[in-house]
Amino acid sequence: MEITLSFVREVPIFHLAGRLDVTTSPLLEDRLKPLLCMPGQRVVFDCEGLIYVSSAGLRVFISTQRTLSNHGGGVSFAALTQPVKELFRLAGLETLFPIEPSLEEAISRLQ
Repeated sequence: MEITLSFVREVPIFHLAGRLDVTTSPLLEDRLKPLLCMPGQRVVFDCEGLIYVSSAGLRVFISTQRTLSNHGGGVSFAALTQPVKELFRLAGLETLFPIEPSLEEAISRLQ
């Protein structure tokens, strides 16, 4: 799992590549922790390189959304790969998360 953090117009973008599973999801949680207590914080997950997400990875996404929305913020997803898009559909997460086809659209959605 590769996690790269960048910022666009002060919005943190987590670029995810590889497999988000029980072994790698704690890495993402650790990177997210400093942002979770900031009021109004918004985060974008760029999933263009993400090929697999386990239930542990979904838990990170759901708990991040819940925590940020409780503080007036939220998450947006960009460029889901077909396997991840199918998983979100099967898990019924398409209605929970804003999902955009491109990184630019995901950032715009949070502005």
